[in-house]
Amino acid sequence: MNHSKIFSTVRTTAMALIAAAITMGCGQQQGQQPQSNEFAVRTVTTDSPELHYTYPATIKGKQDIEIRPRVSGNIVRVCVDEGAAVRAGQTLFVIDDVTYREAVNQANAAVNQANAQLNQANAALATAKLTYTNKEQLKQKNIIGDYEFQTAANALKQAEAALATAKAGVASAQAALTSARQNLSYCYVKSPANGVVGSIPFRVGALVSASSVEPLTTVSNIDEMYVYFSVTESQLLAMTRTSGDSKTILASFPAVQLKLVDGTIYDRPGKVSTISGVIDQKTGSVSVRADFPNPKHFLKTGGSGQIMVPYVAKDAIVIPQAATVEVQDQKFVFLLGKDNKVSYTNIQVADVNDGTNYIVTAGVKAGDRIVVEGVTKLQDGMQITPITEEQSAQKVKQSIQMGAMDLTKK
Repeated sequence: MNHSKIFSTVRTTAMALIAAAITMGCGQQQGQQPQSNEFAVRTVTTDSPELHYTYPATIKGKQDIEIRPRVSGNIVRVCVDEGAAVRAGQTLFVIDDVTYREAVNQANAAVNQANAQLNQANAALATAKLTYTNKEQLKQKNIIGDYEFQTAANALKQAEAALATAKAGVASAQAALTSARQNLSYCYVKSPANGVVGSIPFRVGALVSASSVEPLTTVSNIDEMYVYFSVTESQLLAMTRTSGDSKTILASFPAVQLKLVDGTIYDRPGKVSTISGVIDQKTGSVSVRADFPNPKHFLKTGGSGQIMVPYVAKDAIVIPQAATVEVQDQKFVFLLGKDNKVSYTNIQVADVNDGTNYIVTAGVKAGDRIVVEGVTKLQDGMQITPITEEQSAQKVKQSIQMGAMDLTKK
């Protein structure tokens, strides 16, 4: 098959369609092809749909722990990679431990020396006690004088003081050894909890210390996620009037859903677990937390989405959002009178909606007829020919079929 001929035929057909569209547009501007006066109309009824309040939300792990060094030194080994799942006690980083290991050796030597001095002090005390006892017996028999007896007593006191000093030396040496061993252990930076490793800004060779501003990494426990959103003060007051205190509100709060940034719904429901007792004066809102199980670690710390709180509107008037016109934050519909003339009518709607429909609270009542398609083409007082939504859909289908047939003929 000659591909160049096929391309030429397609290009010719496309140019013909464009020319026809321009001709039709010009004809409509010149009044040669007037627009249809038929508009889809719906009779308003009541319904009890389940809609949702939606709130912007931020996602955090149940436990986000910053991992920071507690000693100074160069990193000699990074034992994990970003995004790795780790267990409590698992080594994450190794800091050069040569200096700290030497400090442990020196502290061990100091402990040994202190223990030797303690042994000497114990031996000296034992000798001093024996001498004092012997001198005391001789003094009672008047074999020795007061001076010789007092000398033995003074020697005993000095031996006791030397023993106390030796014991203090041992305790000090032991404390220094414990500190040295602790510092050595800090060279092996371990995860304090189960979780997932975040970003790692420091690599092998980097010099780190306890005063470093940036943490080595963050370990997030994401088996369960905390999703935070805010409700207004007026909404909290309404819930309080209905349910009572916070404990009752939480107990009666329905299960919520999480809508992710790609528009999909997270497959596990969440439970509202906390409501802040403080109203943010800057925003006039209250922070609320919903807990979501995350066994597959699908949700990540730092993510965002929308919390969807279900709401059943009983005997409500529901109209499509496409049937409304919004002007300066006010919404209008075109009511159809008995004479088939439209009336531009202001309506009030509830705050909650599903993104497709509005719940009308004022301006429209059951039994009214409203135009639901093509409202941007209408003007107040304009007379139209009402058709059903089914008839309108059929006309669109026929128009598409005719267009396809014309394209086939060409």
